[in-house]
Amino acid sequence: MTTKVNFTKMHGAANDYIYVNTAIYNIKDPERTAIAWSNRHTGIGGDGLVLIGPSEIADFRMRIFNADGSEAMMCGNATRCVAKYVYEKGLTDKREITLETLSGIKILKLHITGATVESVTVDMGKPSDIKEIDLGEAYKLKGTTVNMGNPHLVIFVDDIAAIELPVIGPKLENHPLFPGRVNVEFAQPTGKDKIRMRVWERGSGITMACGTGACATAVAAITKGLTSRKVDVVMDGGPLTIEWKEETGHILMTGPAEIAFEGYIETRINTDLY
Repeated sequence: MTTKVNFTKMHGAANDYIYVNTAIYNIKDPERTAIAWSNRHTGIGGDGLVLIGPSEIADFRMRIFNADGSEAMMCGNATRCVAKYVYEKGLTDKREITLETLSGIKILKLHITGATVESVTVDMGKPSDIKEIDLGEAYKLKGTTVNMGNPHLVIFVDDIAAIELPVIGPKLENHPLFPGRVNVEFAQPTGKDKIRMRVWERGSGITMACGTGACATAVAAITKGLTSRKVDVVMDGGPLTIEWKEETGHILMTGPAEIAFEGYIETRINTDLY
C-alpha cells in the first residue's frame, strides 16, 4: 500500500531542494528519504530534502538533509525558499519571519511584489572561527576557515576555471584538519564589489550555489581586504548579495527564491522512508 506525499521543488540560485510540510506529512526517516528522493535518475532530484514545520521558539522550523542523508546545520538558500513557501502557501502573512535552524534562529525579511515573494534578505548572524590555515605539503594551498553556522574553507585562486572541483573537492571536504568534514569554496575576486565562486558542498558535492558559502567567501575576502563590505558573490547558479554590517557584525544575505515545480511522490506506508 502506498500514500501520496505532496512536495514542492524549489531553488535559490539553482541550489535545489525538495520541500515538505511536516505539519501534514510525517517523514519518519528523513535521512533515507533524502537519499532516495534526491536521486536525479530514480527520485525527484535535488541537493537534498528540507522539512518545514512548527516551532516553539520561532515562527517556523527548518530541518535540512543533504543528498547523502546527512543533516545540515544551516543552508542560506533554503532559508529563502522556506520564506517564499510559507508566505505563498498562506501559512503566514508576515513580511518578516523567524526561522528555527540547527544553527540558531534566523530573521528573514521578505521582498514582495503583489502576492509573490521575489527575494529574501536573511540575517545570517555573526561569522566566527575566522582564521588562515595551511592545508599541507600535499595540497600546496592556503585557505580561510569561516563558520556561518556550518564550517567553510575558502581558497582564493587566480583562475577559478582551472580548478578541477570534482577531483579536489572531496579530498578537501574530508581533509584531516576537518574531522566533521567541511564545505569548500574556491573564489576569485573580479573587482571590489564582485567575487566569482564555485562550491563543493559537504554532503552534496558540487552544487550550483551555496548561501552560507557565499557569506563565508565574502567574509574571507573582506577580512583580507580584497573587497568592500558589500559584494555580489557570483556562483554557477547566479549571484547573491552579501553585506557584512560594520555596526552589528552581522551578515545580510539577499537573493532569489523560486518554485521549480510541484507534485507528489508515492511512498509505501510502514517502510523506513515514511
